[in-house]
Amino acid sequence: MVADREGGARRTPGRAVTYAVCGAVLLGGCASMPDSGDLGNVESTPRQDTGVRVFAVPPAEGASPSEIMQGFLEALTSDDPHYDTARKYLTAQAASAWRPERSATVLADGPGIMAETPPAGREPNTGRTYALAGDRVATVDAQQAYAPAHGDYRAKVHLIQDPKSGQWRIDAPPDGVVMGKSDFQRNYTSVDKYYFANHTRAGTTGDPVAVADPVFMRSKVDPMTQLVRSLLSGPTAWLGPVVRSSFPTGTALKSGTTGLTPDDENRLTVPLNARAARVGPARCTEMATQLLFTLRNLAPTLESVDLRGPGGDQLCDLTESRADSVAWHASAQSPDYLYYLDGKHRLTRLPASGTGTGGTPVPGAFGEGTKQLGSVAVSRDERTAAGVSADGRSLYVTPLAASAPLEPPVLTSQGPGVDTRLSRPGWDARGDLWVADLNPARPRLYVVPQGTGKPVEVTLPELPGPIRDVRVAADGARVALVVAAKGDKQSLLIGRIEGGDSVSADVRSGDADSAEPPAVVDPRPAAPDMEQVTALSWAGDSRLVVVGREQGGVHQMRYVQVDGSALEGPAPAALSRVKAIAAAEDDRVPLVAYSEDGIVRLPSGAQWQKVDKDGTAPVYPG
Repeated sequence: MVADREGGARRTPGRAVTYAVCGAVLLGGCASMPDSGDLGNVESTPRQDTGVRVFAVPPAEGASPSEIMQGFLEALTSDDPHYDTARKYLTAQAASAWRPERSATVLADGPGIMAETPPAGREPNTGRTYALAGDRVATVDAQQAYAPAHGDYRAKVHLIQDPKSGQWRIDAPPDGVVMGKSDFQRNYTSVDKYYFANHTRAGTTGDPVAVADPVFMRSKVDPMTQLVRSLLSGPTAWLGPVVRSSFPTGTALKSGTTGLTPDDENRLTVPLNARAARVGPARCTEMATQLLFTLRNLAPTLESVDLRGPGGDQLCDLTESRADSVAWHASAQSPDYLYYLDGKHRLTRLPASGTGTGGTPVPGAFGEGTKQLGSVAVSRDERTAAGVSADGRSLYVTPLAASAPLEPPVLTSQGPGVDTRLSRPGWDARGDLWVADLNPARPRLYVVPQGTGKPVEVTLPELPGPIRDVRVAADGARVALVVAAKGDKQSLLIGRIEGGDSVSADVRSGDADSAEPPAVVDPRPAAPDMEQVTALSWAGDSRLVVVGREQGGVHQMRYVQVDGSALEGPAPAALSRVKAIAAAEDDRVPLVAYSEDGIVRLPSGAQWQKVDKDGTAPVYPG
């Protein structure tokens, strides 16, 4: 019978001292086992200095079954690259078959464990069975993809005693590895791999658009080599249908490669196998671009990558400055202006990097105030603006140019009220415009090709409720949806955008009706702990800033990752009554909000500052 876990067994003094010594001298051997007694919880290690390495100790001669269990579970949380020490707690057959890299199960606390009573008539010395229990927080699969999880975790572990040596060993270990949340945070780090969207950037001759694919990897186990291998293995299953990799199938690091690290000139040499040697210069440059974008996660000062074939011959090299010209990368784009609606509902702008307050109306119809606006979006090249009328009924698109006339609306809603009509619009890197019609009689999501074409209805999956807000990612491959649920709950989902790759091209050729409509596919939660999301903005290649409330909590502002994982680091400074939020993918640009004080801005390292007390609806391009 599995015992209920208690809410936090006290760590033994011996283990606490062991970790304190480890933190002081940075030595291994930093796990301990109880001398005797029944097992309770394998408590997660408190967060320590991130530079501390923790190594497990092998089983002691004559260790009891409980000591074997404790030692094995602690070995799973160590920095042992291949879990060699953990395998020493297993029988030879189990050690050969066990695949810890296939999955990681994350529990709220360390796993609770209890010895089970053997069935009647069975000799207790023929084996021991222990039950593991815990509250699941997340799982990480074989592709290193994170997924939030809930519910009880239950697993059985069986031990046998070698008849000759008398040593106890585990012959049926749990699947993968299992550990508490704090041990997971110490052992793993979130990084973005980069692939290219299946579409290209609008107005160019085929510039690829970089798309971030977040994964979790063990942070102290040859991280750069590990990350390169993960990139070469391809995108995660969820993102795979909407991106491509420039690396040919089968490309891998040269056999035996370990310890990749930049040299003194911040240059990284990456030796690849023969598969990579068969590509031409242009494709090789794209491969190097993927590597450079990806490796900046671990080495922000990395300046260039040098790709080598199996014989050591150079395939191509790429500098940081050239990489940004090879592919369009959202977080590398810094907006010129911050935009908002002033007290007269005119579209107004001020320099994004400035410290001034009060803006200037934009050139063109939206800056003249002839049309009262409720929400706006500015294209990523900052040449065109889209605005929804103050009553929420009509969507207008106009150039940001003097004397540009206001054309008829490109889309209208028949919703019964302002809150059940058109959502705030948004632009992607292709130059396509996205907006939701919140009409409860027929809620729909539209894409307007190039902002001027015929609106195309986007196919939606079954959702838990109607859409309340929509934010398309800059890459055009993903979309954030705020969806209503029971009561006043509103959840945040991230979906893939599949199909519709030819819509913009067909619009330019006058054949929009033949284009395949895009579809939102496989939405997944991005803020599973929040029961009400009231405002959001993309704030990076794989990050959003959201305003919402956790169950039983108060409204707060925080960053979330598109895979639903919690981000380390501080949340934005508290701000009361936030009605809208605006962030740029470039994290050097200040966060902006619309609150009870009007438009306010949060420069790095400072407090919130007032910009315009009468302003509303702040946006950066996108």
